[in-house]
Parts: sequence; structure tokens; C-alpha cells
Amino acid sequence: MDANTDSATGTDTATGTDTAIGSAGSPLPLPLAVGLVVNPRSGTDVRRAVAAAGAVTIEDKANVVRRVVLGAREAGVNRFVVHTDTHRIVQRATETMRGLDLHWLDHEMTFTEEDTVAAVAAMRDLGCGVVVVLGGDGTNRAAARAWPDLVVVPLSTGTNNAFPVLAEATIAGAAAGHVATGRVPVDEVTRRAMVVRVRPDGASAPDDLALVDAVAVDDPYLGSFELFEPANLRTAVLSRADPASVGFSGVGGLIKPVGCDEDAGLLLRFGPAEDCDRVVRGPTAPGHYADLGLAEVRRLEPGEEVEVNGPLLLAFDGERKRRLVAGERVHLSVVRDGPRVVDVADVMARVAADGAYVFPGKV
Repeated sequence: MDANTDSATGTDTATGTDTAIGSAGSPLPLPLAVGLVVNPRSGTDVRRAVAAAGAVTIEDKANVVRRVVLGAREAGVNRFVVHTDTHRIVQRATETMRGLDLHWLDHEMTFTEEDTVAAVAAMRDLGCGVVVVLGGDGTNRAAARAWPDLVVVPLSTGTNNAFPVLAEATIAGAAAGHVATGRVPVDEVTRRAMVVRVRPDGASAPDDLALVDAVAVDDPYLGSFELFEPANLRTAVLSRADPASVGFSGVGGLIKPVGCDEDAGLLLRFGPAEDCDRVVRGPTAPGHYADLGLAEVRRLEPGEEVEVNGPLLLAFDGERKRRLVAGERVHLSVVRDGPRVVDVADVMARVAADGAYVFPGKV
């Protein structure tokens, strides 16, 4: 919900109970509620023009939302905290469903990732047991900024996504429902994500994070936010390095894999390909490979800090977010204190063992 959103609830009373929740009051917590975050812009950026990334349409997202809701309802959840957007994605997904209890967040929109931050913070305050996020690494990063203890089922509708889980939306919704109802112990079916923390020089604590990669770029322009020119790359700190993924996680994985379950990270320092002893040809975007010169590659221990000095741009999870001026310095480290990611397969294995979907026949 990072952009293309407005503050109109767009409620459809035929779907059930629709309640608008604004920022003025202090609504009571909603028991057995699942939060839904849908980024209408995910899967639509410039990589469709400069690489071979496919588009994720509004209809695609509405279909995913519909399956998530249907799966969660089968698990015993009928209450959802949702946000609005100008494409009416949730309304499209649920307009034929009867008896839904939809609680609409009504916040003034900024058309930035702060909209996701505000929505997830409200879901936290309303007591949502789990949040299903439809978006990419950047959308999930915004959600994690809002709620450090977030319990999340991240579903990919973006590009270069290394953080979202691979799960069919119906089953992901069912798993979210079982977590929300307490049928499975949340501490046993979730695991804290390894993330990259960003600490300004002189500060006692980090003030930002990346879920997958923090990359320093020697480029004076924010541009379209995405990263394409290898000559501008300087340093990357990765919380995971998966050779089966696309983007910097995939590039790192082709050199020195680091699994998301490992308590480690990976440091990459780049240089001109013609001046480096090693060059990796990696998939920096879907259908797009580039030659990247490697000046240094090594694993990072948890909490080990990497110093980055300006003037540079810092990109978090593929989007340029922070400018360091000359003389400014930050420290990057990988730590396992990110959001709690639901293990969908583990949840479903547990409820299957309990016979959750089996009942006596009529014979």
C-alpha cells in the first residue's frame, strides 16, 4: 500500500460488517484478526522496461487476496483489518463474499512507504495476531519498521523478492488463520529473520534496516530507486545469499551462499571488472545479467559491523533510500532480530496431524 492509495474507505456493506477505523480514537483490540497489507505498486516498476520482469496486475493481486481470505476463513478467522487503495483491491477480492467482518483503516495517505508503516502500526495496536503482506522486499521492510515483533506471512507480488515465502495463497491464508486463532503455538512456527541493521556513526542504536540487502552506490541521483549500473556499486551487506534467487542475494549466492537459517551474513565489495581478480556474472534483475567486479567477499558474523563512508547513496532491499554526505558514516551489521516469519509448511503439517480438516462421515 506504499502508493496509489487514498483515505476513502470504499466499503461494501454487502460483504458483511465494514468498520472504518481512523486515527482519532483508540479502538479496542480485535481478537482473532488477520491484517492484510497489499501494495498496489509492487511488480510495476522500471524493471519491466529495462529488464524482463513481468507485471503483476491489479486483478492478480485481487485474486491473491481472495484466496488468502478464503483460506483464513476455513481456518476459523472471519475478521480482517485492511487498508484502502485507489484500485479497490480488497473490495474487488471480497465483494462476493458474505458475512466478512472487515475493519477498514482510515489514515491520511502520503503515497510513500509510510502508508504501510502506518497501516501495520494500526494492525499492531488492534491486536492482529498475524499480518499477511502482499508485496516485495521493500513492502515487508516497511512493515518491519512499524512492528519489530511482527508475525508475518510475506507473499511475493513484486520483483527480485528474496524475503517472501513460496506458498500458494490459499494455504498461506490458512496458515495465517491457524496462527491467529492460536491453534498452533506462534513461537514454534515462526523464526526471527536475519536482517541488516543500520547504525549512524556516534549513535548507540540502529535507526533503520534492510531485510535482505543494504547496498552503497556511488550515484548522485535517486532516479527510479532501483539499481542497475554495475560501475556505481561499492559495497553490499546481505542477510542471506541464495544462488536460486534474483538480485543481490542471488549474486552473493553464486559466490558464497548463506542460507536464511544461518546466523551469518555476507559482505561484497565491488570494483571495476577490469581491475578485479574475480568477476561474477549474476542475475541483477529478472532476465538481466551483469558482470560485477569483486574486490572483497567474506562472511559476516552476527553483530560484526561494516563501515560505509559518504558521499554515497544507500539502497535498502533494492530501493535507494538514504544519502550520505561527505564525512558522514554509518555502520551495517547482520543480526537475527527481524520480523517473525511464519513457516507455512510447518503450520499445515501440525494442523494436519491434529486432524483439523477431517471429520466423521454420515455412514
